[in-house]
Amino acid sequence: MTPTTALLAAEDINPLVPATYDIVWSFVCLIAIVFFFWKYALPVFKKVLAERTNAIEGGIARAEQAQVEAKAALDKYNAQLAEARGEAARIRDDARAQGQKIIEEMREQAQQESQRIVATGQAQLAAQRQQIVAELRADLGRTAVDLAERVVGESLADDARRSGTVDRFLDELDAMSGSARATTAGE
Repeated sequence: MTPTTALLAAEDINPLVPATYDIVWSFVCLIAIVFFFWKYALPVFKKVLAERTNAIEGGIARAEQAQVEAKAALDKYNAQLAEARGEAARIRDDARAQGQKIIEEMREQAQQESQRIVATGQAQLAAQRQQIVAELRADLGRTAVDLAERVVGESLADDARRSGTVDRFLDELDAMSGSARATTAGE
């Protein structure tokens, strides 16, 4: 046996259990540390945690407020967009209506111009017809007098007689052509 082993055996001390003075001084140190921690460190930790909690809760509140404002802005934007779409649709409808009105006005003007041109053409045609009829009457009168002079054998140079004969002849022709038209129309 060695002397340390003998000493241990003589005192009957357990090596796993510390000595009483170590336990007392360790307890005193622990109390001092707990007091220091409780008095100085714990309030600082509580203060920092409270600030962080306030910051987080404030951030959440600000985020919720910003979300509410964003939703209001989105609703306002959507309302303005719907209003703008309605305005655009109204403008398109107005433009279509104005386009239709312009087309109708142009169509009416074209019809009036067409009617004016047709009326002018008919007037010119009637004037030309009258001129041709007058020329034909005069020419037909001269031809009729020449034929009558040849048939009768005497001169019909007297203007008064000649004019009366020509007028009578033309009236008879008009009467014949008028009855021929009436007969053709009746069929």
